Amino acid sequence: MAKGLHRRRLLTIAVAALLAGAAFAAASRGSGRTIASGTSPAQPTAQLRGTHHFEYVVAPGAIDVYSIDDANRLVGQIPLPQTTTGPRGVVASPRSGLLYISYGGQGGSTGTGSMLAFDLRRKRVVWQRDYDSGVDSMAITPDGKTIYLPVGEGSGDGTWRIVDAQTGAVTGAIVGGAGAHNTIMGADGRSVYLGGVDYPYLDVASTATGSIVRRIGPLNGPGVRPFTINGSETLAFTTARSYLGFQVSSIVTGKVLFTVPVSGFTWDPQTFGGRTPDHGIALSPDERRLYLIDTPNGYVHVYDVGGLPAQPPRQIANVKLAHPPPNDGWLQLSRDGRYLYVGRAGDVIDTRTLTVTDFLPPLQSTADCLEIDWRGGRPIATTSRYSVGYVRSGHR
Repeated sequence: MAKGLHRRRLLTIAVAALLAGAAFAAASRGSGRTIASGTSPAQPTAQLRGTHHFEYVVAPGAIDVYSIDDANRLVGQIPLPQTTTGPRGVVASPRSGLLYISYGGQGGSTGTGSMLAFDLRRKRVVWQRDYDSGVDSMAITPDGKTIYLPVGEGSGDGTWRIVDAQTGAVTGAIVGGAGAHNTIMGADGRSVYLGGVDYPYLDVASTATGSIVRRIGPLNGPGVRPFTINGSETLAFTTARSYLGFQVSSIVTGKVLFTVPVSGFTWDPQTFGGRTPDHGIALSPDERRLYLIDTPNGYVHVYDVGGLPAQPPRQIANVKLAHPPPNDGWLQLSRDGRYLYVGRAGDVIDTRTLTVTDFLPPLQSTADCLEIDWRGGRPIATTSRYSVGYVRSGHR
């Protein structure tokens, strides 16, 4: 690992690496003005035909881009001075070729927030909107047309704004649990999952009607922290501020199936400052493993969840982090499940060996990251910053 870290420190941002079709440039505030960037990767060549996979780390003021195919090597940077106030969420749409970042305040004493849309192919900000509320971690429909933007955990409000992804204009709202914060879009775009930090239920809303159709819980309180779902949208995995562990619930019935404590580890809520001990949870694409961050102890715990819903999760490994985050954290898997990116730590875990193999310095300052895949000069696939399951055949 030391050799890999040394090599990464020696990399300059101006490395002439090749992104498949993604010749990045910095974009100025406002629509349509582009600033050339000396840190942009070179244009694609014959050596980079096919599909290529990149990790986008959205830190305050810039996006750093890493080649997943080349052992997470830094290959470019997109300066975005608008986001120096701090990113709150990130989504991308291969359909439109746009990347969206929410940034600024999360409501309440933190103030209001903003969102921008960045054109990945044309290298420019196409719109930027300031809102009269806070912002937080949003979700986008599969067709790339609609964004569900929470008003922020500091707001005490349970409103998710419905936003036109082409303009940033607010077109409607859904009222869910108080402290609107985390948001996941179902695979087919019919349901959006809303997590409020001040409300002990996970809300499921219909994108067709804009109304809550199911509430999952009651869950460990005082509200829903990071969560994930499986591909067939039958199971939800949730964390809570007050609990070292996670819960598994049926999305179909709304009932809690299992409450799973972290085995062999303890934590003191007083010394941890009232933060969420497991502020990061990720389901593998094949839905056989679940990863859970344990920030107070500096670990990522690994669970076998292949037997759900008949059999409870089973803790099978504990991975010690090289750079434990001071509080909270985040977990995001690559689309193939090989790498686990640990937000606010910077560590990258190889899931085959369950060891920390790399360190991405910008990832220490953010929990916002996702994968975007390119082919033929176009983005063709992405993850969200939430690692959900991909198995959609059959029902669990």
